[in-house]
Amino acid sequence: MSKTAKTIRQEAPAAAPNVTLMPSPAAPARRRRRWRLRIAVPVLVAVLGAGYYAWSRYGAQPETAMITQVVMRGDIEDSVTAVGTLDAIKSVDAGAQVSGQLKSLHVEIGDKVAANQLVAEIDPASIENRIEIDQAELANLEAQLVSKKAQLVLKEANIERQRSLVATKSVSQSTLDQAIADHTAAQAEVQAIEAQIRKQKATLAGDKVDLGYTKIYAPMAGTIVANPAKEGQTLNANQTTPTIVTIADLSTMTVKAQVSEADVGKLKIGMDAYFTLLGQPGKRFNGKLRQIQPMPDTENNVVLYYALFDVPNPTGELMMSMSAQVFFVEAAAKDVLVVPSAAIRTPRGNGAGKPQTEVTVLTPSGATETRAVEVGIRNRVSAEIVSGLKEGESVVVDSSSGSSGTSQRNTRSRGMRMPPMF
Repeated sequence: MSKTAKTIRQEAPAAAPNVTLMPSPAAPARRRRRWRLRIAVPVLVAVLGAGYYAWSRYGAQPETAMITQVVMRGDIEDSVTAVGTLDAIKSVDAGAQVSGQLKSLHVEIGDKVAANQLVAEIDPASIENRIEIDQAELANLEAQLVSKKAQLVLKEANIERQRSLVATKSVSQSTLDQAIADHTAAQAEVQAIEAQIRKQKATLAGDKVDLGYTKIYAPMAGTIVANPAKEGQTLNANQTTPTIVTIADLSTMTVKAQVSEADVGKLKIGMDAYFTLLGQPGKRFNGKLRQIQPMPDTENNVVLYYALFDVPNPTGELMMSMSAQVFFVEAAAKDVLVVPSAAIRTPRGNGAGKPQTEVTVLTPSGATETRAVEVGIRNRVSAEIVSGLKEGESVVVDSSSGSSGTSQRNTRSRGMRMPPMF
């Protein structure tokens, strides 16, 4: 039994090679389907992408896309624009004509003053001392004049006496001649003293005027807009006139606009003008062009001329140095037919006569027609239609053709062949 068992144990491993594991018949089919899907999905994606590309690039486009605008009534103007600043129509610097310490200042910035109102005082002590000296010197000269006149009277009497003696031959002629010479010298001394007195009076009068200059009065009615000097400051008027306050008349403001040399020829004195402020863009301030200054200002090689016009400022809302957007009106019309300027076309003609302007009108049926019109005022945005259109009609502002766009794309791709997708 043990031998038989041993034989069995030895032969048992030999039976294993005869056992074969056969795959299931469905496995090759699943592998083939997976392989086909891996190929079909990219091909399908490529086909769809190529179709979308061809449709988007070469597909049908709308024949015409139009932008229209209804003809309406409105206001229109043609104007020259510029940038300007506001300034007072009149301003003056009240300064010191004498040197000295600013003793007191009676006004502040923003105060309104009347004409001849006291605004400041300079210490008058030094000028008062000069006046005292002048008066004393004048009194001395007047006393000298009295003395010289008394001597002159004596000289006149001496001449008469010498003439009597010469007539009786009591004295020589030379004595009379000496008396005459003394009288003439006495007259010259009197005249010299009188001249010194006039000079001293003039000096005294000048010092009195300087004393009056120690009080600064407002030369005009207005508003204090600047105060360079302060109380206690020493003012030196020997070289320049120190400014104490600046007074401006703000009841009327002047607009100083910078106009380019290309537009200054369009401006005419007396033409309507207006401006808007940065803080009040919807409010207009109107005036008329008053002056075009002949001397330009050059900034970065740009030549700018200054055009001035005045506007009333009763409420005081306009202030100095405000920035203004200025418009000089060349032409204006109200309640007229208006269309966009882009709708106006001027076709090329034969060069004879005035060129005719045209617009494209969209009819109620959806068709378009070209119509000649007469254009009045025109600016960069709108144009006035004098004749040729009626209110409510639609004009073509812009149109784009799909077929033309396709042809342009075909033109750009001319000579290029689409590579095969498969």
